[in-house]
Amino acid sequence: MDQLPYLLIAGQILMAVVAGLLLNLTPCVLPAIPIKVRTILREAGSQRSHRVLAALAFTAGTLTFFLTLGGLTALLQWNWGTLFQSTVFVAVLVALMVGFAVVTWLDLPIPVPAFAASAHGRRYVEAFVSGLMSAILAAPCAGPFLGGVLAFAVTQPAPVIMGIFGSIGLGLSLPYAVLMLKPEWLRRLPKAGPWTVAIREVLALVLLAAAVFFSASLIPKAVYPWLWWAWLALVLFWGIRRFIQGNSAVRVIAATAAGLALTAVLAFASPAENGEGGLVWQHYSPELLTETRARGAPYLLEFTADWCINCKVLERTVYEEPAVAEAVRRANMVPIQVDVTASDPEKDALLTATGGQALPFAAVIDGDGTVIARFTGLFDTDSLVEAINRTENSQP
Repeated sequence: MDQLPYLLIAGQILMAVVAGLLLNLTPCVLPAIPIKVRTILREAGSQRSHRVLAALAFTAGTLTFFLTLGGLTALLQWNWGTLFQSTVFVAVLVALMVGFAVVTWLDLPIPVPAFAASAHGRRYVEAFVSGLMSAILAAPCAGPFLGGVLAFAVTQPAPVIMGIFGSIGLGLSLPYAVLMLKPEWLRRLPKAGPWTVAIREVLALVLLAAAVFFSASLIPKAVYPWLWWAWLALVLFWGIRRFIQGNSAVRVIAATAAGLALTAVLAFASPAENGEGGLVWQHYSPELLTETRARGAPYLLEFTADWCINCKVLERTVYEEPAVAEAVRRANMVPIQVDVTASDPEKDALLTATGGQALPFAAVIDGDGTVIARFTGLFDTDSLVEAINRTENSQP
């Protein structure tokens, strides 16, 4: 039998591990960092056998989510991020983020069932829950290579889909499992003291920020910015208190946290503005797309969602670059934004038909309906401009 399919599958599984590993470098995993750091620091002083079991439990939590997601993808043809289109799921996630923030701020153990609280069960269940939550929080967005891996996976039998999704989870959890096994790599950090308390409180505030971010699809749009400003007020109050009472290290932490919080609020408290020279989107409708295709105009499709952090990063960076707007104008291109925050069969089908399996996703399409370029995950301005210019050159 030809070995090529097996080699291809093996290559894709290896690529899935790399894609999961690189997913750790994207903004989408920021809400999960406090949970991971908490688990690593809690295990740093444990016996080696305890650390090994905790690392295995953390990895098992991550794999549990991704294998479940792979199974649902195989059975129900789910897209990456489908879970976040559920209002109930997002509401539960926001509640969990607030709960994690409280236990982190107070330095409490994560509540676990009574049957797991004996024989070090609490430690291992906490590691498992941390791995599970870290995987969930990484799921809304795609990173490098992930789009191609997912596009391959959905064309394969269920066992291959499960293997690829499990490999993504393995890659995602690998750095943190290694740090649990090798806590000596953390020994260069200063000894615990007031600075570690300040860091723990910052991690709790980050978790609260994650809860605010994911609440965008749950509350009225007029209320959403006020949640960010309320969070900023809390951070500033904490920062001023810590700055006055703390030592030099704590003051640096407090000042840095306050500065980053202000930047985050300015970025997320309001929708991306079409500033001077920026791209002006047209909101998707079937009529708009049909009319654009009928007159043979090239178009740019951007798929976005309120729960996609990487989408928001692109909308406040790449899409606001004057070079992108100028290229779109020069090519007589129609920029169309498709919001898939909530499940919509028509929009979901359009995403799949265009070749997308995860957000962020954008496609540059010429007047003949040919897809010139697809972009999954984060990308740069030059790549997008180059693709847009190719549609201009393809026109008669």
